[in-house]
Amino acid sequence: MFQPKRQSGSMPVNRLLTLFISGVVAFGSLSFAGTAALAASPSASPNPEVSIPAGETPAPPPGESTAPETCGFCFNPSAYSLVKGSSLWVVVNKQRPLNPITYTPAQFGSVNLSKPAADAFLKMKAGMKKAGIGTLILNSGFRSYNTQVGVHSKQVARLGLKAGEALAARPGYSEHQTGLAADVSALGQGCTIQVCFAKTKGGKWLAANAWQYGFILRYPAGQTATTGYQFEPWHFRFVGINLAAEMKSKNITVLEKFWQLPAAPSYSY
Repeated sequence: MFQPKRQSGSMPVNRLLTLFISGVVAFGSLSFAGTAALAASPSASPNPEVSIPAGETPAPPPGESTAPETCGFCFNPSAYSLVKGSSLWVVVNKQRPLNPITYTPAQFGSVNLSKPAADAFLKMKAGMKKAGIGTLILNSGFRSYNTQVGVHSKQVARLGLKAGEALAARPGYSEHQTGLAADVSALGQGCTIQVCFAKTKGGKWLAANAWQYGFILRYPAGQTATTGYQFEPWHFRFVGINLAAEMKSKNITVLEKFWQLPAAPSYSY
């Protein structure tokens, strides 16, 4: 019988091919596994421009979602209502009355604000004191519908309708009725409820740091055509740390502009 000659060499070609193919497959498996592991690993969170101070997040109002405060720096724009009177993010202006119009907060804190705002205010007061800036004073917090009737009437009688309503909201249209707005001053620094408060040590510190405690300067300078109110460097509104930080990071100072709502320079009636 015919016997084929053996091929010369130290290793048969078929075996070499087998080893080569096995190596390629193994290398491919390792590459795939590495790629899969990389894909499966969570991506690093982006460094936000604004970081939220640890331990500064107050509890939300009763019945409101805790979603914005449960994941560090995250922002869920649908977490709270912009219309409901009890909402942390309710937008109240001359075109947007409270709902219901005689709304009163269900729970108050140890100062005359709704509980979440009161808790945050005390932390801000402590922060201001620790920074050596002075003692924060709450001049006016929650005002009921009936109280606002008197405040509005007094300002209109003193200044006339247009000028009076640039300072005092009509009953049912005031942020103070939510229990989330605070008119403040700094002990012994003067300019109480005056524009010059912006130039005091306390006013400057608040303008730069209030967001860290969940407060925003609600009526900034040059925004009367949007807010309907003159510059009020003493009027701070509690919105929670997440929204305050989001506004800070986007360099948006007015609620109406942040939420892309119509300007409210005047009442509709």
